[in-house]
Amino acid sequence: MQTSRTEDGATAATRDRLVGSDRVLAVLAELARHPEGIGLDDLARAMDSPKSTIHRALASLRRAGLAAQDGRGHYTLGDELIRMAFTYHEARPEHLRVTATLEALAERYGETVHYAVLDGRDVVYRAKVDSPVGAVRLSSTVGGRNPAHSTGVGKLLLSNSLPTLEAVRAWIGAEPLEARTANTVTTIDGLHAELNRIRRLGYAVDDQENEPGINCIALPVYLGSPATPSGAVSVSALSYRTPLQRLIDDVATMREIVAGTVPPTEERE
Repeated sequence: MQTSRTEDGATAATRDRLVGSDRVLAVLAELARHPEGIGLDDLARAMDSPKSTIHRALASLRRAGLAAQDGRGHYTLGDELIRMAFTYHEARPEHLRVTATLEALAERYGETVHYAVLDGRDVVYRAKVDSPVGAVRLSSTVGGRNPAHSTGVGKLLLSNSLPTLEAVRAWIGAEPLEARTANTVTTIDGLHAELNRIRRLGYAVDDQENEPGINCIALPVYLGSPATPSGAVSVSALSYRTPLQRLIDDVATMREIVAGTVPPTEERE
C-alpha cells in the first residue's frame, strides 16, 4: 500500500499519528477541567469528536496511568499523572518555583523583589529579580545574607518560628541584636511585640530598619508544608520612590499575585 506525501515530505500515515497524539493530549487537557469526572458521551460532545475516537484516546491514557475510570463510568485524571506532576514540582529548585511571582511583583511595582529563607540568625537570599525599569537598583545578591531581625523577610519567618516571648529570648541568647539603623528593633520585648503584630497582619515590613532609604514588605511562600512557610518574598523599594505606605495599601494585590503564581501543594484553610 502506497502512502502519499505532504509538501514537507511527511507521509500521510505520519501526519495521522501526529494528529492522534495531539488528540490524546487534548483529551488529557479536557479531563483536567472535570475534577469530578466526566462520562464518555459528555467528553465526546465537549471535544466535538466521535465517541470511538475519544475512547481510543482514553484507552491510551489509561494504559499509561494518566487517566482512570471510576465506579460510575466517569473518567478522571489518573494517579500516575498526579504523582508525576507533584514529583516534578517538588524536585524543582525553589528559585525556579518562585520566579513567576518575583517577576510579576517586580513588573507591577517597579522595584527589586527577593525570595529568602531563614538560616539561624540570618536570612539568605535564594532569588532576586530587579525591575525592568528604573535607574537605581539594589546591591543585594543571591546567596547574600542579612540579619533576620532587621529585614521584612526575616521578621516574617521569625514570626512563625518564635511564637512566644520565651522563644524570642532563647533565640537572641547572649548576643545582642545589631542596630543596623536608628529604626532597628533590638530588644526582646520589642521584637516579640513586632512578631505578634506580623502574625496578626499576615505580612511584615522593614521601615528602613536594615538600610537607610530602603523599605520593604514581605509575604510568606508555601512550597512544602501548607502550614509552615518555606520562605518569604519581599518587595524592596527605595523609600523616596515607593513609600512604604503605598506597599502596605496594596498588600491584598500582592497576596493575589503570590497565590496566583506559586501553585500550592494543597488547599490551605
